Amino acid sequence: MKIGIMGGTFDPIHNGHLMLGKTAYKQFHLDEVWFMPNGRPPHKEWASIKSDAAARTEMVKLAIAGIRGFRLEAYEVEKDTTSFSYETMEHFFSCRREDSFYFIIGADSLFSIETWVYPERLFATCTILAACRDDIDTKEEMLTQIQYLCKKYHAKIELLKAPLVPISSRELRRMIREGKSISGLIPQKVEEYIVKEGLYES
Repeated sequence: MKIGIMGGTFDPIHNGHLMLGKTAYKQFHLDEVWFMPNGRPPHKEWASIKSDAAARTEMVKLAIAGIRGFRLEAYEVEKDTTSFSYETMEHFFSCRREDSFYFIIGADSLFSIETWVYPERLFATCTILAACRDDIDTKEEMLTQIQYLCKKYHAKIELLKAPLVPISSRELRRMIREGKSISGLIPQKVEEYIVKEGLYES
């Protein structure tokens, strides 16, 4: 199978995440896209995560329910230790040798990926799909970066032509905190769960 990996804190998951997953699914003819919430991500301060792993996992489950090819992968949230992308992907790579993995990242991550722990070990396990919006300057810069990384690490990297969805989890948390409507920006079931649990209100 061809499997896409969408990792993130998903605090909360929103329509931009879903659109990116759908785009990767169609553009690269993937069989599945795994949405994988982080447990203890190394790249963010622990205190910056505003809801616990159980709540973030439940929101992902609600968001992707009924979407063809989408599934929840709880590997990282079930770990007690910090999750590193290279470790996670080496785990999947070793136990599912018959499958091909596609690790989905944003443009910003493409330029910072060398600061990740053992990026060369991550590159060895999967094809990187780097999301590129309709901005020709950014695309040219990304192509240059891809060429550099492929030459240095023998990486496999493809551009993922992603539509622009101008929303972020941080912005959504601010809107909820200020009592503003987030309807249409996140799946309705996720919005209902946030209201029910009183998430992000303070």
